Amino acid sequence: MRNEQQNKKYIYTYVHHVDEFDLCRMEMRAFFNLDSEANFIISHVDVEPSRSPFIEDRLEVLYEENSLDNIKKLLKHFIVDAKTYKVVCLNTFDIGNTKKIAQPERRVIERELGLLIEGEPDLDHPEVVFGLLLLDGRWYFGVHSKSESIWRKHLHKPYSYSTALSTRVARAVANIAVPQPQNIRAIDPCCGIGTVIIEALSMGMTIEGRDLNHFVCQGSRENIAYFGLQGNITLGPISEVTEHYDVAIIDLPYNLFTHSTREDQFDIVKHARRIADKVVIVTIETIDDLITDAGLVIVDRCIAKKQRFLRQILLCN
Repeated sequence: MRNEQQNKKYIYTYVHHVDEFDLCRMEMRAFFNLDSEANFIISHVDVEPSRSPFIEDRLEVLYEENSLDNIKKLLKHFIVDAKTYKVVCLNTFDIGNTKKIAQPERRVIERELGLLIEGEPDLDHPEVVFGLLLLDGRWYFGVHSKSESIWRKHLHKPYSYSTALSTRVARAVANIAVPQPQNIRAIDPCCGIGTVIIEALSMGMTIEGRDLNHFVCQGSRENIAYFGLQGNITLGPISEVTEHYDVAIIDLPYNLFTHSTREDQFDIVKHARRIADKVVIVTIETIDDLITDAGLVIVDRCIAKKQRFLRQILLCN
């Protein structure tokens, strides 16, 4: 990473259901190598906010001051490269210990700052959006990026089954497995109808899928094509995989159509270790002993909840 990128500061705000707290924090650790109990994180790491199902906003900080007046003074000399812009205040909900700013006050602040900037404001279709954020008594101004819930577009597939991962969980699992996609090759050798594959491909990850069931493979291919994505899905067991990958994502089979014994599970985990340097395992059963016996070490973990249904997400090296 270049020095100028390392010197940048980003503030990410988060929104998630209480049942997603554990999964959200594990994804946060994967992205930023740290996490926060609060609903925001400050980092020098640049993550496209739409990658996460939990990130709400990203602010690339340009100025930070102890008072709004000081921000205003700086904006009098601020030069906008884009033809049009607008300013939004991001305090639309409680962030950490900082209470929400009421809408009328936000609108006044946005208008005051917008008038200070030299350029052409455009509230409907601006080329750039600037954000203002009050956090723990300090004001931050910068370039704002709003997260788009891309995973919602993948909810309705031509083929699906009830026990498959939700698109939100699948997207977070893909991010935990591949937080930085550049030059990373991944495989999902028990891909089912392609829920993880679709999320990974939509984020630009290089990933292949595989499954034992011919009809499931065909369904996965059609699901991928339905969303205009391109991915390779092959038929066969993980034991026949000869190539090596940086990461393997394993959602262990557990539904009525693909019941697996503990011996089957151990065989899958053992081969996952053989074909990949890092393995992310999704399981409804505790299989720590199988992972240890296969020569893997669990380096991070969480519980993904869906009402009373619990899944363990295990990151292994």
